[in-house]
Amino acid sequence: MQEKLQQACDAAQEALIRCFWSDERSIFNPNRPYDPAHNPAYWWQAHAIDALLDGYLRTGDKAFLDRAEMELKGTILANQGTLINNWYDDMEWMALALLRWHDITGEEKLLRRVQLLWQDIRTAWNDHCGGGMAWRKNQLDYKNTPANAPAAILALRLYQRFGDEEDLEWGRKILLWNRDHLMDPETFYVYDGINREGTGRIDLEWDFTYNQGVMIGACVEMYRITAESEWLDLALGIAGRAKRVYCDAHGGVMPWEGEEDCGLFRGILTRYLAELYTVASEKDRPWIAGMLSSCARALMEHGMDPAGLIGGDWQTPPGKDQKVDLAQHLSGIMLLEMLDKILRAENPE
Repeated sequence: MQEKLQQACDAAQEALIRCFWSDERSIFNPNRPYDPAHNPAYWWQAHAIDALLDGYLRTGDKAFLDRAEMELKGTILANQGTLINNWYDDMEWMALALLRWHDITGEEKLLRRVQLLWQDIRTAWNDHCGGGMAWRKNQLDYKNTPANAPAAILALRLYQRFGDEEDLEWGRKILLWNRDHLMDPETFYVYDGINREGTGRIDLEWDFTYNQGVMIGACVEMYRITAESEWLDLALGIAGRAKRVYCDAHGGVMPWEGEEDCGLFRGILTRYLAELYTVASEKDRPWIAGMLSSCARALMEHGMDPAGLIGGDWQTPPGKDQKVDLAQHLSGIMLLEMLDKILRAENPE
């Protein structure tokens, strides 16, 4: 399977460039065919950088890093010449991608950009809803998992790399707030947000894969720091529920959650399932890998078009003239690259 998987990764990465890259704007178009009325989607570009980094780590081909450099410049230009914007979660995704890029290359300018973003991101914390990070600057009383769990991941990764105790405290308090305010401790269901409409209500009906993924990721980072089993157990509990609800209940293949931003959600879950795999016991690793494997097999056998393009349904290829969001294709790339990462770890050459 590994050879076929790597071929699928190559095809999907090539389709990313062929179907979405804009030479004119040095950025990935948000859809194919390109609709100029759709904005470039800053946070999608952050995940596109992550996908390019995945390609580089798998192949060692510097062309992936060169493309990421062009894409970052194009994103800054499209964002009015800055990486700072109104949405805290968007900036968190960019900071995570750039920190990972810095891990690979050691480039100081990347770290400076991460630090600039992190300084701005910290202004999201306020006392509404008992604490937590706001989703956006013009709605400070709305708190959600997408703005909190990735911020915790960022803070905890910064601590692991540079040892600043303040980052550890930020990561801990953000993670604890998310756990205590936006998760069912009995079912391990991670809620999306609270007080979106100013009523204090939790959006119980918004059951999205990426909320589970980012909480898994935050718990994994805390476990790496503390070695406290409660964090690994929590991550496994969330992942176990995700397996039952998103995979087992749908024949082993996570269903499409919708257009626009929803297209990225499953890919985010797969990325953090791969992180969980690295710290899980030999008992738990098979079922974690199995979640990715069952989805990837369906995608490779049924969900890609002959040229490697991936749509929202991982069991049906996109039609020739069908609109495909960049977010959908990126989720497919992340699934394939994360499974390849796991298989390479299991069977090093």
